Amino acid sequence: MGNPFDLTGRKALVTGGATGIGEGIALALAQAGADVALTYRSHQPDETIAKIEAMGRRGAAVKADFAGMDEAAAERVIGFAAKALGGLDILVNNAGIIHREASVDMPLADWRHVMAVNLDSVWLLSQAAGKRMVAQGSGKIVIVTSVLGTQGGLRVPAYASSKHGVIGLTRALCNEWAPHGVNVNAIAPGYTATDNTQALRDDQERSKALLERIPAGRFAEPHEIAGAAVFLASDASAYCHGSVVTVDGGWLAR
Repeated sequence: MGNPFDLTGRKALVTGGATGIGEGIALALAQAGADVALTYRSHQPDETIAKIEAMGRRGAAVKADFAGMDEAAAERVIGFAAKALGGLDILVNNAGIIHREASVDMPLADWRHVMAVNLDSVWLLSQAAGKRMVAQGSGKIVIVTSVLGTQGGLRVPAYASSKHGVIGLTRALCNEWAPHGVNVNAIAPGYTATDNTQALRDDQERSKALLERIPAGRFAEPHEIAGAAVFLASDASAYCHGSVVTVDGGWLAR
């Protein structure tokens, strides 16, 4: 038996792959042998693509704004990756945003914006990729949720709701697609040093409270989430369907 974590020859798309957790996942997939396409919005992808290509892998990037995504836009993104790489075996739905505000003050427009990016686009991209994967009889879809996919958090009602939602989507899709050789699973990162947590890390009081609850005593680095993605994208997870792999430094165990 060969290395079950080897992704040599696999073709992967990572949304939001130019920064943060997405970049960590994109580089880890490439290191494991995959060719990797990524989407970006404001962070330029050149440096990440250069790192992928320096490993001897094929890299590609497409600009995409998930806030207004519809079926045609999702198909364009999935089609781009499949054409650029010569197929699509892995989709990592990582792109997401967060909006912090007291629930009594949060405008409907901000609620809908978070839902569009964090839930609607994940559904649309998974559907577009799933059509290809079901037809080819194989594929891996990995959805990045959060520890707030099982908690309420503070001042993040839309974010928490969207992350609960993608866990439900993960389980719903696995029930339909597992018989067709397609694995749909999720990763639930804990508090990680990314743009999304910058405000929390800059707030000394809030940061101290968070760190006191994390048994590991620190925030995660983006690359520390990536091992779970390699596992779920590889043959090592062949019998994982609808799983949520938590990588949180012990946050949920406290």
